[in-house]
Amino acid sequence: MLRGSVVGRYYGAEVTVVEDDGRPARFTWNGRVYGVRRILDHWVTLRMDWTPVSGSQVPERRHWRVEAGTSRSQGVYELRHDTASGTWLLSRVWG
Repeated sequence: MLRGSVVGRYYGAEVTVVEDDGRPARFTWNGRVYGVRRILDHWVTLRMDWTPVSGSQVPERRHWRVEAGTSRSQGVYELRHDTASGTWLLSRVWG
């Protein structure tokens, strides 16, 4: 169960993610490394700005809600991976 606000605090900050078999294992945000302790949820959406081009792959956004933390704190974080650009964003944080 998520503590605090149901929506969480929105960030939209780019983060560096280390993957393990396609899943986030840890991420770096604001110079701190957050280890993923547990994956709480995972879902996939299609990019709304995508225009089909013959032979192109459908760009997905893979969303991961994880329990993660540093040596000092832990929380619930929502990470988003854009398969077209390869970028990861920290979407939301629940303290």
